Amino acid sequence: MSQLAMVIDLKRCVGCHACAIACRAEWGIPVAYKRNWVHRLGPEKTPHGLSYTFYPGLCNHCDDPKCVSVCPVDPEERTFKDPKTGKTKKMAVHATFKHPFTGAVLIDKSRCIGCGSCVEACPYGARYLNEDLDDPKADKCTFCVERLEVGEQPACVKTCITKARIFGDLSDKSSEVHKIVASGKAVRLTSKEVNIGPNVYYTGLKRDTYLLIQKCAPHERKWENVKAPTRRDVILAAVRRLKTAV
Repeated sequence: MSQLAMVIDLKRCVGCHACAIACRAEWGIPVAYKRNWVHRLGPEKTPHGLSYTFYPGLCNHCDDPKCVSVCPVDPEERTFKDPKTGKTKKMAVHATFKHPFTGAVLIDKSRCIGCGSCVEACPYGARYLNEDLDDPKADKCTFCVERLEVGEQPACVKTCITKARIFGDLSDKSSEVHKIVASGKAVRLTSKEVNIGPNVYYTGLKRDTYLLIQKCAPHERKWENVKAPTRRDVILAAVRRLKTAV
């Protein structure tokens, strides 16, 4: 299976927020929510020197996405197509799922019941429930799959003024993403408690990657505390969808 991934170079990131603004403009994200973000870190002392850097965050499209396993929507069989070879595969999936050919974690908005379970489960806080809608839906970064389908890069990658974001297929040994990750110079936001295979990597000075991991790697296994929606929640969600459809 291919796995789409992103490497963010902290040496290049200047914290301008162009990536976050581009994402918001591209997908019409309401002001109260975000698909990606840039947080300032430091200045702070580390064992490797004084660090002042940024945390550009987004959905990690994890190898073991806990948001998928907590989705209460009944699995439905779908046919997926490999964008490279045209090969197809049938697979039963919930309303949120990991694409079998690209590795992107996506949401089927037509099936999402707006229960918020996936939002609560994500240890990175990368999802939100858009309650501005009459029928609330979960939302998050999709790696801009719609843009990829027409040969474009994700909006955040294309907009980055310093080319700090590198995007590609980890399984493609000729890709820059693969070469950087294979070099062992990139780090991921993982901890002893939470190691679910995030596919967003970071490179940079040792002091900056150290501070990033110390401050931003998750430790709480949030998915273990997610409660299944009640029957009443499911019925109310169905009623909302019916009202929206009328």
